[in-house]
Amino acid sequence: MNASPAGSDGSFPATSASYAPATSAGSVDSMGSADSMGSVGSTSGAIADGVIPQPVPPSPEVLCAEAEAGAAGPAGARGRLGSVALVIGGIVSLQFGSSVAVLLFPRAGALGVVTLRLVVASLVLLIVCRPKVRGYTRGDWVTVLGFGIALVGMNSLFYQAIDRIPLGAAVTLEFLGPLILSVATSRRLLSVVWAALALGGVVLLGRAGFDGLNLLGAGFALAAGGLWAAYILLSARTGQRFPQADGLALAMTVAALLSLPLGLFSAGSALLDPVTLGLGAAVALMSSVMPYTLELLALRKLPASGFAVMMSLEPAAAATAGFLVLHQALGWVELVAIGLVVVASAGAVLSGSRR
Repeated sequence: MNASPAGSDGSFPATSASYAPATSAGSVDSMGSADSMGSVGSTSGAIADGVIPQPVPPSPEVLCAEAEAGAAGPAGARGRLGSVALVIGGIVSLQFGSSVAVLLFPRAGALGVVTLRLVVASLVLLIVCRPKVRGYTRGDWVTVLGFGIALVGMNSLFYQAIDRIPLGAAVTLEFLGPLILSVATSRRLLSVVWAALALGGVVLLGRAGFDGLNLLGAGFALAAGGLWAAYILLSARTGQRFPQADGLALAMTVAALLSLPLGLFSAGSALLDPVTLGLGAAVALMSSVMPYTLELLALRKLPASGFAVMMSLEPAAAATAGFLVLHQALGWVELVAIGLVVVASAGAVLSGSRR
């Protein structure tokens, strides 16, 4: 957050008032202002005493305010538009990466694809971040361990879900986890409205036929949403304990090590197939490395509240990716249900940002 340019009393020094003693009597008389006449009287007295008043230099608060006003000009607007494009690019990359993962399921299975994604992502993050492993407390490592468990659980459950139900429906159900977390922490009556709207979307999605969606797949998506909420909390705590993205790199390594036995048991030697390895690397880059990098760059200029609102577009992006890549057509009832969850998510974030 930027430090407020206001003074200790919460107000900004007026630049024109700072220069008032330098105003000449004749120029102010021509203006005919009563307030100006008062200031001229004090100026004339100072000159009569043989003292020539000097302009008061602008305070650091004024300079800071002027600098921020300049940054908010066309260049600042272009920077924010660029950040919006980065966020949208991350969302598209993530959801189309999930679509490619579904295409890879016949080769390595859901758990095998999760292992490939986490292993490749952890290797890339370790090479880029090169995190230190010394100087941390036991509490720090417990946090990283919990973060890694949340990562592997969230990804494993979500991939089990999209192996059974359409991608758009899976992301919609999974998105309830962060939404419930946002509503629970806001403590506002309006949050109940957003929760009811999201619940209506889920009911409408169920009305379209949870039998068609597969109850087990829907359960996996809901469980992944619960771990997504835990991921958000643990990610924030990890960021407080570890510099830059070191905590994420270490947690991703923990997740990769935990998923390795499951992937080997599920897919076996299929993980060593060159085509499978190549597609798995593509999934890791599209679903982990690219979104994390683009979001990190976007958050340098985009407010966190605006970023969270844009993340509410993920269910719609998932439905689009599922339709274009996997040919998973959704009816108008399912599309309305996804739209309700998107609106509820955006409304909950906006309400929280106005607190």
